Amino acid sequence: MTADIHHIGGAPVIIGAGIAGLMTALHLAPQPVVLLSRTSLGTEASSILAQGGLAASLGEDDSPDLHLADTLAAGDGLCDEQMARRVVEAVPQAVENLIRLGAPFDRSLDGRLRLGLEAAHSRRRIVHAAGDATGRELFRALLGVARRTRSITIMEGMTALRLVVAEGSIVGLLTVLHGAVFALPTRRVVLATGGIGGLFCDTTNPLSSFGHGLALAACAGAELADLEFVQFHPTALDIARRPMPLVSEAVRGEGAVLIDEHGHRFLADTPGAELASRDVVARAISDQLAAGHGVYLDARHCLGQKFARRFPAIDAICKHAGIDPAVEPIPVRPAAHYHMGGVAVDAEGRTSVSGLWACGEVACTGLHGANRLASNSLTEAVATAAWVAESVAATSAGWQWPRLPATVPIRPDPSPIRPIVSNALGIVRNGKTLRDTVATLLPISVGETAAADPALVALLMVIAALRREESRGSHYRSDFPGRDAAALPSRLTLCTAFENAVTLRWQASERSR
Repeated sequence: MTADIHHIGGAPVIIGAGIAGLMTALHLAPQPVVLLSRTSLGTEASSILAQGGLAASLGEDDSPDLHLADTLAAGDGLCDEQMARRVVEAVPQAVENLIRLGAPFDRSLDGRLRLGLEAAHSRRRIVHAAGDATGRELFRALLGVARRTRSITIMEGMTALRLVVAEGSIVGLLTVLHGAVFALPTRRVVLATGGIGGLFCDTTNPLSSFGHGLALAACAGAELADLEFVQFHPTALDIARRPMPLVSEAVRGEGAVLIDEHGHRFLADTPGAELASRDVVARAISDQLAAGHGVYLDARHCLGQKFARRFPAIDAICKHAGIDPAVEPIPVRPAAHYHMGGVAVDAEGRTSVSGLWACGEVACTGLHGANRLASNSLTEAVATAAWVAESVAATSAGWQWPRLPATVPIRPDPSPIRPIVSNALGIVRNGKTLRDTVATLLPISVGETAAADPALVALLMVIAALRREESRGSHYRSDFPGRDAAALPSRLTLCTAFENAVTLRWQASERSR
């Protein structure tokens, strides 16, 4: 299959049109920019599913220092403190910028922003919109502005297949649209592709979110960071629908409690109880489920008939499933929700490959460490997008198109990989299963099937999980339950991962002789 060259005048290309991609494009205006979305805008972006809101120290009793302290505590020793401070100090201004762009944040009768409370926050600092539809409302506002911005060219239905690298620098990318392959020459590419939840059977993410940006970056030679850290949201609605609807942490912030089928509040004696960090709550629920108990979120006493007014979207989802949160507890279970790891970036979002940036969940800035603080994801996206755009704008648009690759990858399908990943990279992991999974994933990842790129991302994550022989934050090893004294971030490239995988497979074959 040959690719037709589609000249875009060397304009930067942003891959992904969620909130991180839209914000970066808007910050680049009036510079021309091309924004790629693999589906119709808004249909498969994780951003629109965000319920709780974004964290910002706007309350009279709050400060960036307090927000920073909560972020560092949740990150379990692995946050980049300098980056975290920069983000928490920048986000109040970013909220003001969002308001200027039309973000309809909820306000009290006196006109002040209404601030919610979520797990591991010491203050009410969650800015939200339409109660529990913050992501949807933010996306709607930003998309409206983007569509009216002449410098932004939006290309819907276009999937990036590979980044093209020459002499260590980005020179373009290969894409597919309606079955036709196009090459876009550019020396500036921003990854804003979201997370990896679609690699798991139980997930709150769009099923297509398999780590597309990680595969693109890895194959381009970029360094990846902290891939082993996957956050499982403790309270996804336990029904058959996939992705699983989220029951926002804000419900627990309003006083809802977790109970078993007998009404026993099993987290009552845990420090922080229902508002402990997400890894603690998710493991506690997982233990209950493994012991054969049901787990429910009970909002009857704290909210009751007020539930529908405070959380209209969650109320509608529950009632569609035959559950009335005002009068009965909500069945919940953990689900893959957010990836703290990603493409390693510096303070301006630059990766280790010249001409390649990353923004949002696909990037690993060091803000989240081993366990993201609730509602810091949108916070990171809206704060860092400005820095990424500034760096892209300051980089030369000059380019030289090399000879095109002879082969074009197949559009990926993560469905065959989900059972493998769910078994190996769940809330509790162990070395034997991880090693066996490497042997399973390696031949798929180097094959020529639609499962190759998802298997490649999964392989990278499994290798990272094997290399971290401790339990920290969201990464829990049953064979290494202790926590190392030194908190060391992990770094990995595709080359290193393949070397590790081949060695492990050889060792396994030697042992079986």
